[in-house]
Amino acid sequence: MIRRVLVLALFATGLAGLVAKRNLIKKAYALAIMNSAIVILFVLEGAAIGSEAPLLGGTGGLFVDPIPQALMLTAIVVGVCVSALALTLAYRLYRHFGTLDIDEIKGRIGHE
Repeated sequence: MIRRVLVLALFATGLAGLVAKRNLIKKAYALAIMNSAIVILFVLEGAAIGSEAPLLGGTGGLFVDPIPQALMLTAIVVGVCVSALALTLAYRLYRHFGTLDIDEIKGRIGHE
């Protein structure tokens, strides 16, 4: 139970950073924090089912479900790609507008 609360707190931290911050770099970090919280949640819930690795010749106990862990490897790769794309776009916006403040960028888009 305490693990779920900690994961929820981590996700809420990322969500708060995404909503409250105006800096694009901080928003990209907040997305990465949210992605990490989801990955941790899935791995924790997938591991809670059993206590043994699903290998040949097991002792017959409850096996850990490997599918959530395999899916989370894919989610980690996708999260890294999204973070790289977000940081690249933030860099390009900074080069063009000279600021990372999203409100200033929104204000300048209609005037150029």
